[in-house]
Amino acid sequence: MSTLHEQMVAWRHHLHQNPELSQNEYMTASFVAEILRSMGIEVTEGVGGTGVIGTLKVGDGPRVIGLRAEMDAIPLTEQTDRPYGSKNPGAMHACGHDGHMSMLLGAAKMLSESRDFNGTVHFIFQPDEETGHGATNMLNDGLLERFPMDEIYGVHNMPYIPAGKIAMKTGGIMASEDNFVITIKGLGGHAAQPHRAKDAMVIAAEIILAIQTIVSRNIDPACSSVISLTEISSDGVHNVIPGTVVIKGDTRSLDPESQRIVENRMRELCNNICRMNGAECDFEFTYEFIPTVNDPTYMTYAAEAATKVVGAENVDTNVVAPLTSEDFGRFLKEIPGCFCFIGSGRTDDDPALHNAKYDFNDDILETGAEFFAQLVRDRLK
Repeated sequence: MSTLHEQMVAWRHHLHQNPELSQNEYMTASFVAEILRSMGIEVTEGVGGTGVIGTLKVGDGPRVIGLRAEMDAIPLTEQTDRPYGSKNPGAMHACGHDGHMSMLLGAAKMLSESRDFNGTVHFIFQPDEETGHGATNMLNDGLLERFPMDEIYGVHNMPYIPAGKIAMKTGGIMASEDNFVITIKGLGGHAAQPHRAKDAMVIAAEIILAIQTIVSRNIDPACSSVISLTEISSDGVHNVIPGTVVIKGDTRSLDPESQRIVENRMRELCNNICRMNGAECDFEFTYEFIPTVNDPTYMTYAAEAATKVVGAENVDTNVVAPLTSEDFGRFLKEIPGCFCFIGSGRTDDDPALHNAKYDFNDDILETGAEFFAQLVRDRLK
């Protein structure tokens, strides 16, 4: 085991043991900043809240590359007996952000020691990814004006991909996430006299079934979208027909056009079904995450770097995109780049992401660090 690997494991276990939730990554940010400074890297703190930027300039090259990792944990209580388990009940690194930070710190250490590139690299440690606000907050705080970048890259570990493999694709690789609230306003009444009411529950049932046709009949089968209706509540009781029913849920799409179609069709169906039944409808649709869409040119650069690190047989350039979300898409909307997956799976029984028993696979830490470093060497020759 290399000295660098041992160091990254120590960083990762410290971060895992001390998780902090979105918008509260104060100790995490201080820890990251201290390590970067120890490497002789210029550090700027407080970007977009608790964000940390480490800047390393070598030579006189004009090009600038950004590398990003997330800092926040998930509001989940860890259910393991690991010696480095979370010390903070209700907070856990169940998504691998502790590993992502450690990989980026490892790349910073490699590059600060080798200095075998010509240009500038910004190591971006982003807060508040889990709620989808962190990237936007950093951009609104002048990230690209204060730290201009020509391109940007990020990674996420995936337990369902074999450890050590690196996967990516052109176009949408992570989905949008949009939330909706449908409020149906009918007329309540006695359960024995439905003819004197406008039953919001029956109207809700019509809407729920109608919404199931949107993806199957309005979205191109070659594209991916999903609509999940996850909550329903009413003001009715066992002998009272409800006058108001509220339906909540979540939609995902891999491309902006599908996202637009889903929103428009949902709005049309809800309003028209309510109107047909003599009821009113309030339809609220909020954008939480936009799709993460890879630029084809920069995906090629990422694939070339990955091939040098793990070999062509361990690089997948047409991975099946999951319908999970990532706010890295906000960065890619402003500057070109690529988001990749690093396989972390050891067995088919490994706990999934966001599971209270999940743990990052330390065996891939060096792979991730080398991949980040290789991107810099390739792109800043």
